[in-house]
Amino acid sequence: MKSLERFMEEIAPDLTAFRRTLHQKPELGFTEYVTTYRLGKELMNLGFTVHLGKDALESSDRMGLPSKTYLQLEEERARLEGVEESWLNKMRGGHTGLVATLDTGQPGPHMAFRFDIDALPIRESVDPDHFPAREDFTSSRDGVMHACGHDGHAAIGLGVATFLTQYKDQLSGKFTLLFQPAEEGGRGAKAMVKKGWLHQVDYFASGHIGIRNTKLGHVYATTNSFLASSKINVTYKGKAAHAGLEPEKGKNALLAAAAASLHLYTIPRHSDGASRINVGKLQAGAGRNIIADEAHLEMETRGETTAINQYMLNEALRILRASGELYGVETVIDVVGDTVEAECNRDWIQWLNEAAEASPFISEVHDVLSLKASEDVTYMINEVQKQGGSATFMVFGTELKNGHHHHAFDFEEGVLQVAVDAFARLILKRSHLKEEVTR
Repeated sequence: MKSLERFMEEIAPDLTAFRRTLHQKPELGFTEYVTTYRLGKELMNLGFTVHLGKDALESSDRMGLPSKTYLQLEEERARLEGVEESWLNKMRGGHTGLVATLDTGQPGPHMAFRFDIDALPIRESVDPDHFPAREDFTSSRDGVMHACGHDGHAAIGLGVATFLTQYKDQLSGKFTLLFQPAEEGGRGAKAMVKKGWLHQVDYFASGHIGIRNTKLGHVYATTNSFLASSKINVTYKGKAAHAGLEPEKGKNALLAAAAASLHLYTIPRHSDGASRINVGKLQAGAGRNIIADEAHLEMETRGETTAINQYMLNEALRILRASGELYGVETVIDVVGDTVEAECNRDWIQWLNEAAEASPFISEVHDVLSLKASEDVTYMINEVQKQGGSATFMVFGTELKNGHHHHAFDFEEGVLQVAVDAFARLILKRSHLKEEVTR
């Protein structure tokens, strides 16, 4: 059996190549048709059983699903990009993402890992200083970009799958890899949890590239300060009228949206912990001389605990409805995503420290990183812990010239090796290894 160090050296070019391929073809949540197809084909070639479409996630528990028209356009795009009809039929209607399973045939623990795969509605920078632009692998889709590192996460997942295949004879137990759609906005994890993929899982791990501007080779064994969050879309429906001739006959949806945007920020902060609110998008009106008959808001609340976020959400809903009543317009509210609080098991700190002792890629292990953001992986963490399992969410350090969700976001590609190495060594640590192969 080859050494783990040699395996990591051999797989490095494939990790980089796959990451760059995905970076060029980013897809938004629940439209990751090409990404799912490419991952699925690779995983099948590696010997995994691939579960797709409604077999991978509970359809009714998806949140913030795009419109039927948009999904159909994206499915046609995927077909033109080479996705086989048999695969596309299983994914139709926004049933993207997949679950890959592998059973060693030997008694042992059930280990599960999650890797998110969706992109963001951001137009990527073409500045020559932006590394993907300089190396010619920027997004080929205008207005869609991997600006959070999920292209890297998917590549890491494929690297972990390759490790499991090559080292299968040295391992015991069962392995489940969840390639999750629609993490952005907290929309996809719950649907995979509800499908039952985390039942009787002994160990669960996921992770994220970056988060803070840190050093390559530094790994944070756990994460805390997950903020619970709610994502809300609001439509105000009024009545159009000529702004000069008959302004009294109009019902101004724009004013309702503007008033709501201002008053939402007056919600008193909670004394029990941190809270957040943000209106990220407002669209309204048709012209300067027309009373706006429709307005749209996209906003979010966050809280240090699920209870604090619920307080923020309740207050936000009250203000949204009151603003509509103030201007006599109809208010339509749709909660399109949510996340909850969670806490990692601290056992992973010791396990990663022990596993990293022989690693040439992990230079330093930190106990914890304070996230202070939201992640729907918390649904998975809580599900595993509820059944007596142990779970963590790691962070893999890298220099970040620009932060997440920035049009010039990028990361050091060496972090892909670091992450796969960390997962691999933890697997060897927890899966009753028959023979020492960590050197």
